[in-house]
Amino acid sequence: MTATLQPDLSVVIPIFNEEDGLAALFARLYPALDALSCSYEVIFVNDGSRDRSAALLADQCHARADVTRVVLLNGNYGQHMAILAGFEQAVGEMIVTLDADLQNPPEEIGKLVDKMREGFDYVGTIRKQRRDSYFRRKASLAMNRLRERITRIKMTDQGCMLRAYSRRIVDTINRCGEVNTFIPALAYTFAQNPVEIEVAHEERFAGESKYSLYSLIRLNFDLVTGFSVVPLQWLSFIGVVLSVASAGLFLLLVIRRFLLGSEVQGVFTLFAITFCLLGVILFGLGLLGEYIGRIYEQVRARPRYLIATILDERASLMAQRGIADHGENRGAGEEFHLGENAGSGSSSAQVSSMPRDPARAELSDDPPAQTFKTHRGAQ
Repeated sequence: MTATLQPDLSVVIPIFNEEDGLAALFARLYPALDALSCSYEVIFVNDGSRDRSAALLADQCHARADVTRVVLLNGNYGQHMAILAGFEQAVGEMIVTLDADLQNPPEEIGKLVDKMREGFDYVGTIRKQRRDSYFRRKASLAMNRLRERITRIKMTDQGCMLRAYSRRIVDTINRCGEVNTFIPALAYTFAQNPVEIEVAHEERFAGESKYSLYSLIRLNFDLVTGFSVVPLQWLSFIGVVLSVASAGLFLLLVIRRFLLGSEVQGVFTLFAITFCLLGVILFGLGLLGEYIGRIYEQVRARPRYLIATILDERASLMAQRGIADHGENRGAGEEFHLGENAGSGSSSAQVSSMPRDPARAELSDDPPAQTFKTHRGAQ
């Protein structure tokens, strides 16, 4: 694989406490990508791991400096924020996201690349023969159906993060400034020609899932409330129905009072109705608070994540190769100018890990130990 600053494919992989499985990931990922007939880069995003993941990623960045970059976040911001950090750095025309747990085999990336070359701008995936627990499969199926009814976003398998995006879609996502989002659904809303394909699914290689039950519920709340106001409309409809029912019950009680006199029967029934209405009210307040909370987080305009440093040795590697070529070609009388056309013939060898957004600060080849960058998104 020849080093290039403008690869055809970017593979973004979020990492959180995956030290036990990284060696296996490296052993399978790079051969699978080397077999593709296109140039590529791999962007690992360390999402505040507390184990040795960052050190292992740094070693791998040095071992495969020609195609590897590592983004080190200064804390744990969640899987989707880590992917967004990777999107900010990706420069390929096709961008693929992949989990590090090897449940989605890296060998399947070729299928997504082939579909992208057919003209699709978004390739979703469906896990066949899922290796998850029975409860998780059924809960995922139920949530998929509910989400499709509410948001009208058609994703057969929303939990599979092995997906491919076009350059246009990723650039559009990068311009969004949402604090809480669900990347596959957001990309689907921007896609003009989406498609879904089946991919293999395996047992998790090591460790356990980083998503607790609360995290999954939180993620689905973000998905529903971030892409639709239908829950609020349902709440309004329920309020109208309950108001009409309450008015009818009041009239019935008045009529019975005049026809039958004072009654003590039905007191517990009234209590039950009262508690039911209180439950609906509390649910409505919680749902309304969910939307207001999203507004609150958005208007604070705090950085979505902070990058501590970016490890990128491609430019220095290309410069070294350029110097070697210069020494070989000196006897033949060829002139070599390092900087403008080193290594790739068109890309500057002095560019190290500059984000696509020109407003961001340029990073040197050897970034400092703590160089913090804030990312707010488009305002």
